[in-house]
Amino acid sequence: MQVNMLEARNQLSKLVQAVLAGEDVVIANKGVPVVRLVKIGEPVLARKPGAWSALPQPDADWDAPETNRAIADALTGGEPL
Repeated sequence: MQVNMLEARNQLSKLVQAVLAGEDVVIANKGVPVVRLVKIGEPVLARKPGAWSALPQPDADWDAPETNRAIADALTGGEPL
């Protein structure tokens, strides 16, 4: 649906209801479309601190030189970097 500015001003609540019902509403100025009314989406949920706290803890030697060397060997096929 396309309406001109004056009509939109006089029927704003009706246009909002149309948008909420899923209809596309465009407001025009002298017949030229200038804006579109859209429904605002659902709010983004805020992060919850500690969401990863239940994950398993890494081994104490996860960053040891031996572990890093083993990973590098696995990725490069044992060839020096």
